[in-house]
Amino acid sequence: MFDWFKRKTTTEPTTPPSPEILGLRLGGAFELDDLKLRLIEPDLIIEGAARTQLIKAVGEVKLDEQTRLLRYYTDDDGFIQVLLHGESEADISEVKLYYFYETKPIDSQDQWQQLLDNTLVQDNWQLEGHDFAKAWDNTRPVAMTEKTWHENGKVSETDQFVMIYEREAADNQFEFLLVAGEEKIRHQQAERCVAISTGFDLSPTDFKLIG
Repeated sequence: MFDWFKRKTTTEPTTPPSPEILGLRLGGAFELDDLKLRLIEPDLIIEGAARTQLIKAVGEVKLDEQTRLLRYYTDDDGFIQVLLHGESEADISEVKLYYFYETKPIDSQDQWQQLLDNTLVQDNWQLEGHDFAKAWDNTRPVAMTEKTWHENGKVSETDQFVMIYEREAADNQFEFLLVAGEEKIRHQQAERCVAISTGFDLSPTDFKLIG
């Protein structure tokens, strides 16, 4: 006789909200400093970056007990990546803005194994005539799992195998190259690709929140 009461008071488990830092949040917006971009874009591979960007998804990678990557994906095919060694803004060690350069599907297990064993980690990586040097002292790509909160309410997970390269694009201006093999399981089938992104450092004065 009290079934109606149980239905009213029983709640479904809820997904934890997406992480927020520096005021960056799912559905929010920020504006990049126009002068900074006009000064550095000629030296970088990226071009035509939108000054105003909307955050359409948020990713989180837990590297260890204290270290996390937070990624704020925008409507301009880029993402702000925040590296922090704790929970507060005081624990942030770097902030970068990356733009996707190219994504290629991996169609076979052999291609995937070749990517992991021989392609992702090299001494140097060439892109558009620029020479990027290996930034990490490892011989295998770094494995990580990213949990992503999407604007439509869905939450997904992607396994990633990552290597970072860098070059000095101009005096005191570095450009970074992120190469990632990505694997996602859908309907018990592996969907794989290699994604290449280029990025640069952001300082607190390089962007401001507008939403």
